[in-house]
Amino acid sequence: MRAVLLDIEGTTTPISFVHDVLFPFARQRLHAFLEAHRSRPDVIIDLKRLEDEYHHDAGAGLNPPALEEPYLHWLIEQDRKSPALKALQGKIWQHGYKDGSLQAPLFPDVLTAMTHWQTTSVSINIFSSGSVLAQKLLFSHTDLGDLSALIDKYFDTSVGKKNEPESYERIAKELGLTANEIHFVSDVVVELDAARQSGMLTSLCIRPGNAPQPSKPEHRIIHSFEEME
Repeated sequence: MRAVLLDIEGTTTPISFVHDVLFPFARQRLHAFLEAHRSRPDVIIDLKRLEDEYHHDAGAGLNPPALEEPYLHWLIEQDRKSPALKALQGKIWQHGYKDGSLQAPLFPDVLTAMTHWQTTSVSINIFSSGSVLAQKLLFSHTDLGDLSALIDKYFDTSVGKKNEPESYERIAKELGLTANEIHFVSDVVVELDAARQSGMLTSLCIRPGNAPQPSKPEHRIIHSFEEME
């Protein structure tokens, strides 16, 4: 193992933080954020992407509600991995982390494991459906301190969906490693299936509050990063 590739939600961070804290925080502040920042060049780009997604959904017969806010709330309710939504959420969370409203709780073994991996020259990388900005913000504002110096690269769905083997092949290429030198850890079996198809080592992470997974998954089961070799 020359690199680890870690999911966030349900793997390094409790699912409750994402669903019960981050998502409501962004939803409650969405209107005010758009009113204050819609003329920013980066937000203009996000809103154009949102419009493209809207037309795609409308063309597919999904009957989405009107742009912009009703559609954004609709995407949130469906837990859609919308690039435009994720980008806007990340920008809203940035304000929350900056003013101290948000702090990410991590499982206690995360810092110990990351420190060990760094000292043994194992590259530490993140792959999440949240934007790269959101990932960086989370790991630099945790209850265990700023962990950003421990992490080498962040990947979001711009490399592909998490349930597609090609996404993991692209990540391996970006890291300059063969897939079998990378150990992917997630709480979702379909993601692990895709990573294994690419050739990666895999572990299913069981944490308190995680959704039930198949009773006989074809992946090693761990309850702590300390169990990884």
